[in-house]
Amino acid sequence: MRKLARSAMARKRNTATVLQRRLRTAVRLFPLLVFAVVCYLQFRTISRFSPTAPCDDDTSRRAAMDDDLIDRLRESVTFLPLRDPRKRRAGEWFVSALNDTSEPDGEARNIVLPSAASSGRLLCVRAPPGTDAAYALAWRDALPRGAALRPGLTFVSEMSYDYRNLWHGLSALVPFASWHARSGCRAVPARWTLFHHGAAVRTGASRWLASLAEAATGAEMAVETFPAAAAAPACFEEAVVFRRQMEGLSRARLLGAFEFMRCKARSHCGVAPALAPATQSPALRVTLLFRDGARAFKDEAAVSRVFGAECARAAGSGCAVATARAGNLTFCEQVALLSGTDVLVSAHGAQLTNMLFMDRNSSVMELYPLGWRQRAGGGQFVYRWMADRAGMRHEGSWWDPHGEPCPDSPDILSCYKDRQIGIDEAYFARWAAKVFAAAMERKKRRGGGEASGEERRREAADDCGCS
Repeated sequence: MRKLARSAMARKRNTATVLQRRLRTAVRLFPLLVFAVVCYLQFRTISRFSPTAPCDDDTSRRAAMDDDLIDRLRESVTFLPLRDPRKRRAGEWFVSALNDTSEPDGEARNIVLPSAASSGRLLCVRAPPGTDAAYALAWRDALPRGAALRPGLTFVSEMSYDYRNLWHGLSALVPFASWHARSGCRAVPARWTLFHHGAAVRTGASRWLASLAEAATGAEMAVETFPAAAAAPACFEEAVVFRRQMEGLSRARLLGAFEFMRCKARSHCGVAPALAPATQSPALRVTLLFRDGARAFKDEAAVSRVFGAECARAAGSGCAVATARAGNLTFCEQVALLSGTDVLVSAHGAQLTNMLFMDRNSSVMELYPLGWRQRAGGGQFVYRWMADRAGMRHEGSWWDPHGEPCPDSPDILSCYKDRQIGIDEAYFARWAAKVFAAAMERKKRRGGGEASGEERRREAADDCGCS
């Protein structure tokens, strides 16, 4: 029995010894195990983010998904007619997907892209020759296939009239000039995109209008011609769209826009502001702006004689009468001539647009052939409207009551529209005497100099009202 007991005790001691040895071994190996686990986890972390790791497959998948999304966005771009047939009012059917706004109040209604209204999308236009123009909105990273991205700012204009006509062209330019001045003259257009009834105008504007646009914005008027390929649109990095011309412009902003263009044109042409001393006797500067052909005077010498005599009677030796033809003058010569004019006398016509360059409160006298008063309608008064907007004084009109008959024409205007203008010496003398006397009185009240207050001081400072 004792032997059995001793044997059992020995086995217990051996078992305990083995357990102690194993425990000591486990304790010694535990740090190595922890170290191995840490190394494994670190290796997995490095593998997940390493560019050379197998997760390149994930990156490739994500890139493929991005490309697929861009392709889907690109394919979703829908071109719509630039002239929406569902809209009837002018100014509503052009880029009809977006509303134009006056911001701030008093500015002409416009659309700026990209913007929140366009969800950050750019304006794209497809206008190949001989087809109807179309437009779409697209994100910059998902432009239509074959699109040409036009960098910088684009001025987009739509109107129902001719950009080569000085009056109509000026009506299109005014809102852009106002917007440009409001930007502090920092928003300089890289190009202009011109539309007439929704069709792209590739021939550009008149030389006079292009010169004025360059003077006002500081950049040459480069006109977008669009890619020739039917499926290749032009997309504009930035664009401002005016589709209602001057609609929305307050009177104050209108006056400011005309004053801004006047100042910029004088600065561009190097026409220095005439800041004469108050002791100088006031001169009366009269310009007779003649035309050739349509609506020319029948007897220019007689017209010059009548107005010259009344000028001398009103101002004595201070009278200065100039005669010129706008068609024979460069843009800057027209700016210089009209900048030195107090009273402009001319037949109805595009050359009257040069009143823009006269000092504010200067006078305009307008003459018409027979037929205009009877049949021309409201359009014959456009230069009255312009005089009001530009801060000039329209001193009335004279309609020639005489002219050759048109027995074979039922439309008296088409017959007489471009006839020459006669003369009524007695009426011209009375009319001129009244206008010249009032002009002299205004100049005396201004102090006798040729400066027109704050306007000329801004020109002298080369500021021109950029706000």
